[in-house]
Amino acid sequence: MLSLLFRRSLLTALAGLVCTLSPCAADNQAQFGAETPFFEDLPTVLSASRLPQVLNEAPGAVTILDRHFIQATGYRDIARLLRLVPGMQIGQERGHSQWVTYHGLGSDYPTEIQVLVDGRSVYAPSAFGGVDWSSLPLTVDEIDRIEVVRGTNSNAYGANAFLGVVNIITRHSHQGRGVTVQTNLGSHGISDLRASWTGGSDDTGMRLTASRLQDNGFSRLNDSRVSQTVSLRSDHRVNATDELTVRAGYSRLERGMGYPDSIYNNNGERTANAEVSTLHLTWRRTFSHDEEWLISFYRNHEASIDRWTASSPSFPVVPLNRDRSSNRTNIELQHRFALTSQARMVWGLEGRRDDSKGSFLFFGSAPPEVNMYRAFSNFDWHLTPAWQLNFGGLLEKNGDVATQFIPRAFLNWQASPSDTFRMGYARAWQQRNMFDIYGDVRVFASGTDPRTGTPVAWPYVPNPNLRTPSVDTLEVGYLGRFHALDATLDLRIFNEKITNFVIRRNIPQSIAPLVLSALPSSQFVNLDSPVTLRGLEYQLRTKPRAGTEILFNHTLIDRHTDEPEVAKRTAPYTASLTWLQDFGTGWKSTASILRMGSLAGGYGYVPTCDYTSRAYTSLDLRIARTLELGGRRTEIALSGINLGERHQEIADRSQQCLPAYLNKPVNPASSMVWLSLGIEI
Repeated sequence: MLSLLFRRSLLTALAGLVCTLSPCAADNQAQFGAETPFFEDLPTVLSASRLPQVLNEAPGAVTILDRHFIQATGYRDIARLLRLVPGMQIGQERGHSQWVTYHGLGSDYPTEIQVLVDGRSVYAPSAFGGVDWSSLPLTVDEIDRIEVVRGTNSNAYGANAFLGVVNIITRHSHQGRGVTVQTNLGSHGISDLRASWTGGSDDTGMRLTASRLQDNGFSRLNDSRVSQTVSLRSDHRVNATDELTVRAGYSRLERGMGYPDSIYNNNGERTANAEVSTLHLTWRRTFSHDEEWLISFYRNHEASIDRWTASSPSFPVVPLNRDRSSNRTNIELQHRFALTSQARMVWGLEGRRDDSKGSFLFFGSAPPEVNMYRAFSNFDWHLTPAWQLNFGGLLEKNGDVATQFIPRAFLNWQASPSDTFRMGYARAWQQRNMFDIYGDVRVFASGTDPRTGTPVAWPYVPNPNLRTPSVDTLEVGYLGRFHALDATLDLRIFNEKITNFVIRRNIPQSIAPLVLSALPSSQFVNLDSPVTLRGLEYQLRTKPRAGTEILFNHTLIDRHTDEPEVAKRTAPYTASLTWLQDFGTGWKSTASILRMGSLAGGYGYVPTCDYTSRAYTSLDLRIARTLELGGRRTEIALSGINLGERHQEIADRSQQCLPAYLNKPVNPASSMVWLSLGIEI
């Protein structure tokens, strides 16, 4: 009875919403007399518990961006796709700099979510941490799907999955054989070229992709970029049970940084370079659908060169840099199997070593190498056909932090074949960032001996006593399928309580004596009071008529904290509406409207500057035509992003505090339009 009443009220609301978005003629109802494949089959997800699970059996909310949807957007950047996931808060400080979080709260380099490519962490352990989205050795075209676990998932992937997981899954090398070439030309100097070859034998597949992205970034900003990427994936079937997968990638990024009028040129204009390389080996032995062994090894290397010169009336030459490099080496063993016909389990062991260097960022010496060890297990038990229990635990020893136990428990109730209710609890810890603990930046005038001289500025003071943040999450969810509208609705209600949250505070000058008091010293410290995020988010996906697909996301967040500055780092609401239309005869279009509430991204390099970007609405459009040219499948498309009002997404808060920018955005996003031509050979 509860399920029936719930569905009737939801169905009434959904019908009104869908009829507002798309025509709902009475004669269209006949086509829903029989179930459609979209309605019958929910997708299988891999990222929620490391067990393959139908979406309504996963422990928590999971959003899937499939290949069809990714291609329909026409986006040039992976991070932009995540704007269309409920709860995600994305912004650009400049054309090539993406600020990506789930539920906000992030620092200048957010570290609250784990980002994986085929299960390999792309989190950069060096210096500031986070993910450099513009330098990933991966192209949008290689992606098969993106799974976003919306909520704490450290039980499966460790401390960096503090508030969620983004798992980017690439296409198998036996898919889509042949050669594809695509070029983009457009405003703001957009000039892209990508080529991909896929081939091999029946037992061995191989895909080689090379791309070059170039643009001038936003108007009136020094943020041009030239990105070059080469990637390889090969899948070799050894025998009936064993498969070996090799992934390798390299990217080189040259990008404009800084502003021409920052105080003392402390963030002056310059060109920075970044290089990222990776090697990932996976051996998989599959005995049956219910049992599999997996061994994975990868090594990531990243390096950045970012140098410029500051000056002041007293000190005409002050060299600055953010040069840094890091290596991450990781090995993992995983085994999943069926205990009974109603119970499955996965367990595994993982070991990792991170080392980082950055002589200017870590005065005197490099931070210590960090060794991490973890053991994990997840258990999936169908108590009855309607009730399902997911629970598990992870033990993690990370550097000098005490061993942590990370639990999670979820109960799913399939009230009917079309209605699933879920509720769960999870606890997680956040891996401490190397720069937060050991960051020690002392600025000296040219010719001054750092061993004996007084620093001109000391913006970052280390804090080896920084405590590890933790989060306790309670959530209730609903996943429903509505036959009459060919629709799915995913609802999540959450309460996330974070203790020992890390913020940046000014410290007395007596602790860090310096010459220029206009640039105060600061240190990362823990908040004494908790930060709590409460709210709801939902996603409605529907196909109200043939050729039409509509995706609507909405998130509301109530922020509770004693620190107003922290509350501003989470937007109180976000919403997006995406309309995909197939007109037939090869014509297709995609339109996305995004509404983002006011947001202060990060904390800025001068912590006394407090600025919040205003709420804005943005529009992205794409129209494409697919046709045959000379027997080759060809697609021509016209795309545009940021087509609405001129708006600012993430402010450079230090720059924004200058008198010249008090009444106008320092870095508003620019509209960009480009023409694409893609050919399959």
